Amino acid sequence: MPFIMLTVLIDMVAIGLIIPVLPSLVGGFAESRADQAYWYGLAAFSFGISNFLMSPILGALSDRYGRRPVLLLGFLGLGVSFFGTAFATALWVLIAVRVAAGAMQANAAIANAYVADITPSEHRTKRFGLLGAMTGLGFIVGPVMGGLLGAINLQLPFLVAGSLAMVNLLYGYFVLPESLSVSQRKPIEWGAANPLSSLRKLAQLKGVGPLVGVLVFSGLAQFVLYTSWVLYTTFKFGWGPLENGWSLAMVGSVSVAVQGFLLGPLLKRFSPQRLVVIGLSSSALACALWGAATEGWMMYLVVGVNVFGVTVAASVQSLISAAADSRSQGHTLGAVSSLNSLMAVLAPMLAAPLLALVSHYPPGDWRIGAPFYFCSALQLASLALAVVHLRRRHSQAP
Repeated sequence: MPFIMLTVLIDMVAIGLIIPVLPSLVGGFAESRADQAYWYGLAAFSFGISNFLMSPILGALSDRYGRRPVLLLGFLGLGVSFFGTAFATALWVLIAVRVAAGAMQANAAIANAYVADITPSEHRTKRFGLLGAMTGLGFIVGPVMGGLLGAINLQLPFLVAGSLAMVNLLYGYFVLPESLSVSQRKPIEWGAANPLSSLRKLAQLKGVGPLVGVLVFSGLAQFVLYTSWVLYTTFKFGWGPLENGWSLAMVGSVSVAVQGFLLGPLLKRFSPQRLVVIGLSSSALACALWGAATEGWMMYLVVGVNVFGVTVAASVQSLISAAADSRSQGHTLGAVSSLNSLMAVLAPMLAAPLLALVSHYPPGDWRIGAPFYFCSALQLASLALAVVHLRRRHSQAP
């Protein structure tokens, strides 16, 4: 577990580095705020669609050849992405680099499958939470570094992130052990290794049901939020890379505190099913408050009180993982990643037009929060599906 946690941490620091500066880098090629929103949305879309198409294939490859080689490929893909973005001289170069990187990168799904390989089902929620804590820790360190470096030069964070990805590649090659024994590996079914087939199998898992819908709506809400955050705060509060870096570090701090320290005690008091319901309720309210914020400090306040919202992903993922057998964890969690990638594809297509639509309003105008109001509605839809699923399971339990 310490090996994979360190791997995820380095991965997330590298990704966190670029988040505060990528919209500004894209803005350097754009002629207006609306153009900046659209092109930033296209950059996010290009990575998402490529990742969506390739995630189930990479998941199937990890079930056949092991987790380690697929993780190494992902680290290489990140390095290509970061260095290529740093040296991009036109928008089409940046888009091409994002497509190539998305095709090689499925680190989150493979890391989760790695944890499922080495962890009994009753402890998976807590360990998925530990991975979430590493993600959060990466988003504490990464965005702050990205903001500081981006204030010096917009290309500098990408060069540092690419170097970290190469460090992870070397660490994984020389240190990270394989988690999937030869006896647990299975042949690749190429007919099943496509996104639609993968998603169908996920929907057919016994005991999952509407949880797939929960993943869809809550995942879409999260990706719209991620896509919108930096440009939203830029338009509404006039924040730059440094201010956005600190705000994202706050998000990471709360994630680490909840998933690294509070999730265990919370699981003793609440079941994963209950945490899903409470967390989705908290997330819906938080998104609405972020959209209505009139001062920058309000964003920090809402991040600090949205504790239960951080528990949703680990709780839902553990319920789905428990419904799959030990030989199909890579395929199942690859399908979850594929579903998340599909939401990452759809999110920029929704967030970018919403941001462009409100980009002309003056700073502080409540209407600039349109993407966040949309996220709140999606979280409420997730909550309704979760309640339906849990009531159905409760009635079937006897």
